[in-house]
Amino acid sequence: MIILEANNLKKYYGSGENQVKALDGVSLRIEEGELAAIVGCSGSGKSTLLHMLGGLDYPTSGTVTVAGKEIFRLNETELTIFRRRKIGFVFQSYNLVPILSVYENVVLPSELDGKKPDPKFIREILHTLGIEDKADCLPGQLSGGQQQRAAIARALAARPSIILADEPTGNLDSRSTQEVLGLLKLTGKHFHQTIVMITHNEALAQLCDRIIHVEDGKIADDTRTGGGSHEK
Repeated sequence: MIILEANNLKKYYGSGENQVKALDGVSLRIEEGELAAIVGCSGSGKSTLLHMLGGLDYPTSGTVTVAGKEIFRLNETELTIFRRRKIGFVFQSYNLVPILSVYENVVLPSELDGKKPDPKFIREILHTLGIEDKADCLPGQLSGGQQQRAAIARALAARPSIILADEPTGNLDSRSTQEVLGLLKLTGKHFHQTIVMITHNEALAQLCDRIIHVEDGKIADDTRTGGGSHEK
């Protein structure tokens, strides 16, 4: 089942000789339960693509459909609610609320949506990520790696259909990176979540179901790992 689809997605800045084509006609389809890595050099358009897939920015033209809903047809309020319920985000900058504890940060998206968090599940996530003992700490009391783990926990906590992650293991050591990827793969399978992540780590990308190479705002290569199918 296709859960995420982009069709001829374009994002242009400026005009004439100064025009920059951050995305230039990107089309892709992501299947439910897939763990896909988007890779590319700095300025290739991969972060812009991730933001478009999550409805965080509007395209110049083209469409994005998530779980059967064409998201750019929604108004601002509808899109905000849809994102909160269907998409979990992990950013490089963490975006944790500094005056809230780790636990409070993790359950915040669910509470904003009027849902009662599952304390047992939250504790399980924190334990798996190795920050259960930091649940009552403020973000400022954590290391960068611990803050990243808290951000990952927050994305997982509401059990969204899709998780979009921008360098989710960027501040972690190699062992922790393997553990976090293992958690993402496990929760993705168990809760039928789809995960799309940006990474500069080619070795990490090879452990995903699919690797999407982006160059100059276009998809240069789209390969399923392990001898799977290849599509453009």
